Amino acid sequence: MHISAKADYAARALVELACDTGRPLTCEAIASSQGIPFRFLKSVVGDLRRAGLVRSQRGCEGGYWLGRAAAEITLLDVVRAVDGEVITLRGEPLGSLAYPGPADALPEIWRAVEERAREILASTTVEGLLPARQAVAAPV
Repeated sequence: MHISAKADYAARALVELACDTGRPLTCEAIASSQGIPFRFLKSVVGDLRRAGLVRSQRGCEGGYWLGRAAAEITLLDVVRAVDGEVITLRGEPLGSLAYPGPADALPEIWRAVEERAREILASTTVEGLLPARQAVAAPV
């Protein structure tokens, strides 16, 4: 199985934003705190913004905020925002995958793996990833 760097970085950025909802955070601050390459993070945050998972504020007091409450953002939302599909085979979705002959049962296994991964990702929120002592406020 492969978890993309984009999905990993996106999840880490969202957790970082959820830890400090009192002010917007810059990409520089997130990248530095999480050890993420800045240029790559800018691209990832753009995907998150287009998906409505973060919102931005321009200016010297600017940066990024969560687009909705951390309890409402699942890891499935994150993966879909940056990767599209949860699991692909050679870049193709598993939906119509079919093999001839003795391997004909294999696509069902791949789809079952994808479904289980989707269930786990859908049941894990950004809020659930925060340290237990961390209080989370809904975004303004």
